[in-house]
Amino acid sequence: MKRSRSVGASSPLNGIGKQDGDSRRKRKLAEISQALNVTPVDVAVLRRMAISEGGLLTDEIRCKVWPRLLNVPTDILPEKPEEVERENNKDYNQVLLDVQRSLRRFPPGMPDEQRESLQEELIDIILRVLGRNTQLHYYQGYHDIVVTFLLVLGERLATALVEKLSTHHLRDFMDPTMDNTKHILNYLMPIIERVNPEVHDFMQQAEVGTIFALSWLITWFGHVLSDFRHVVRLYDFFLACHPLMPIYFAAVIVQYREDEVLDCECDMASVHHLLSQIPQDLPYETLISRAGDLFVQFPPSELAREAAQQYSQQMAASTFKDFDLTPEQQQPDTVLRRRRREKQALKGAAAGAMVATAQPTAARRFVRLAVMGLTVALGAAALTLVNTALEWAPKLDLHLFP
Repeated sequence: MKRSRSVGASSPLNGIGKQDGDSRRKRKLAEISQALNVTPVDVAVLRRMAISEGGLLTDEIRCKVWPRLLNVPTDILPEKPEEVERENNKDYNQVLLDVQRSLRRFPPGMPDEQRESLQEELIDIILRVLGRNTQLHYYQGYHDIVVTFLLVLGERLATALVEKLSTHHLRDFMDPTMDNTKHILNYLMPIIERVNPEVHDFMQQAEVGTIFALSWLITWFGHVLSDFRHVVRLYDFFLACHPLMPIYFAAVIVQYREDEVLDCECDMASVHHLLSQIPQDLPYETLISRAGDLFVQFPPSELAREAAQQYSQQMAASTFKDFDLTPEQQQPDTVLRRRRREKQALKGAAAGAMVATAQPTAARRFVRLAVMGLTVALGAAALTLVNTALEWAPKLDLHLFP
């Protein structure tokens, strides 16, 4: 079966003239090509390209760059993935149900035969990764991540990258308990408090908690965004950055919706309903820049104590049962226990954010969008993000594939 390459269409370079945009696109393509063709491959440049405006542009480029971002040695992959034993597999029935419900994750208009074939491949990838790594446990929402890799890369490459991703970035979500997933969610409120105390206090008063962001986090927004272009653009960003970047992106979405939040009834049901209905027309490039800035200004090491304090005051577990994506498994390996070295805050951006806080509510969000997005666009924070990601990058494992 021939897969359509239009699934992840090129991400535009927004906000610039066509001629200038074409020129910047050509320069970016040339930089990516050069980084891929030097020995050794310049992974730092590839990470910078994935973070910067427009991301990696096309699926053809992602097929070459995503394995590099995860340190997956594609030259030693088997030509054909091994067969999967489905009978008596403890995860098969749940995986099958989730995959059958994933129709909207496939491109509109895709022929039924092609979609059904891809769904079979999706099941095989999930069961194959879990079979090789018995310490990992399936969670509902995992298939939303795997299908993105399948549509972009095909079964052979997707299997390899999903396996590496599952033992690193997603490791916290794949343990028999949700303890560390909830711990990661506990980083959300300290970030919001630093950039918008008013929204933070309103959410605290409403007692909304952070469960509205659970599906965002555990699916890398794949479950809640309808446009595949936006999903793969975020995956470019997340693959190039620290594993906690999705929670920073969640924080900037909440901050961006400041006016809606503050205009909402201050009770748990109303605020949860509002925040769980994620807008589809978000200014993705601006929010990506802001998330990068927040990570540099408020690294995980700075937030760890507050997150731990919130962890000790966890919401009742029954709260999670109300959410249809509740996994029954999750916990981290050592990658999310290691702490970042303190990064010097970007004083200019921080000062700008303080000025923005003093502005009237209607203008405040726009000012923060402009100020907070500057540093990544200009490259300073992007360089820090790249260096941090390189420190945390999965180690090359030549024994991954028997």
